[in-house]
Amino acid sequence: MEVQLNDLKPEYNIIDIRDRYSYDIDHVYNSINIPMYELLNNYQYYLNKNDTYYIYCKSGIRSKKTCNILNMFGYNVINVKDGFGK
Repeated sequence: MEVQLNDLKPEYNIIDIRDRYSYDIDHVYNSINIPMYELLNNYQYYLNKNDTYYIYCKSGIRSKKTCNILNMFGYNVINVKDGFGK
């Protein structure tokens, strides 16, 4: 499943997997920054299998790969298609 950036709502669990520098420049309101490799190496620390997470990157490619991996581990994650793209 995928959503567009403008479909995100502030009450969603939104994760920006870009690097800290990119996040600090601009990001989706109410998102948290967990760089991709940090999230993939420590997913059990950051995620709960009972919650849904919306994951984005710059273009949507890395977030799609990340979502595919996390879905295989049983997490409810949704890719933000086309990413943040600024």
